[in-house]
Amino acid sequence: MTGFVRRFGTLAALLVLIAAFSLVSPGAFGSAGNLINITQQMTLLAIVAIGATVVMAVGEFDLSTAAIVSFGGILAVTLFKLGVPPPLACLAVLLAAAAFGALSGFVVARFEVLSFIATLSVGTIIGGVTFWLCQGATLFGDIPAGFRDIGRGTLFGLPTLTWWLIATALAAWLLLDKLEIGRRLYAIGGNREAARLAGVRIVPNTMFAFTVSAVLSALVGILLTARIGSANPTGGGGYLLSAYAAVFLGMTAFREGESNVPGTLVGAAIIAVIGNGLTILGVSTFLQDIITGSIILAAVLVRRVGRQGG
Repeated sequence: MTGFVRRFGTLAALLVLIAAFSLVSPGAFGSAGNLINITQQMTLLAIVAIGATVVMAVGEFDLSTAAIVSFGGILAVTLFKLGVPPPLACLAVLLAAAAFGALSGFVVARFEVLSFIATLSVGTIIGGVTFWLCQGATLFGDIPAGFRDIGRGTLFGLPTLTWWLIATALAAWLLLDKLEIGRRLYAIGGNREAARLAGVRIVPNTMFAFTVSAVLSALVGILLTARIGSANPTGGGGYLLSAYAAVFLGMTAFREGESNVPGTLVGAAIIAVIGNGLTILGVSTFLQDIITGSIILAAVLVRRVGRQGG
């Protein structure tokens, strides 16, 4: 029983939260439309968190994710203003983000710089580039109507953003759980020196993990711009801490102490459900932050105490 609680307790907590909000506000929160809306609301956070999950598989952190989200949106609109077609503009954004991610991974793995320092430095550089591109202003206009469709509307009854999350989560799950490279990433995160002695190439695999994180963050910047019709140089600021909160919550689910995509999705869903439910109940934003942070802290502490008690 204890093992079941440790493995599925976080998922059970999500179901309890959904049931509780549904009982308190059945007409609003408990409706099928709102539950589908929650999947859309959690998409951007969850995609950033999935990128963080890949980086944490190698035992590192990426503090540049928020800066890359902002950079992705600003660069996309800048390219639109220059007349670049949306597909080419999006590809250019993803390639630029991949270069930044590879740089972070190279510095971390090759020179053994703490990932906190390396990615904070790279994120600061990216932030400077972002503000230079837009001169610190929010960019409106020149956004093609067809581009906006990738972040709006529905497909087969689900929001388009939800399909982006499904595709990203499935690809990341296959990458980490079903492919050889995923086993190499987890080996590096478990014991870097043992992985090296076993023949795992530390530098290219670490670079790959950071590249995936950067590309997914840039994708979120693109989707966010498509959804709201503008790009803000600080638009990604709210994603960093929430994304890692989702990852840490996910590490208490399914595979205890190890980052994993299904767990990250549960963590992101918990954060989205809490935010949606409290908003429907009319709870002010600052109280939402306090309550959300307290619930996350309590969940992590309960799991920690449970492991020590076991």
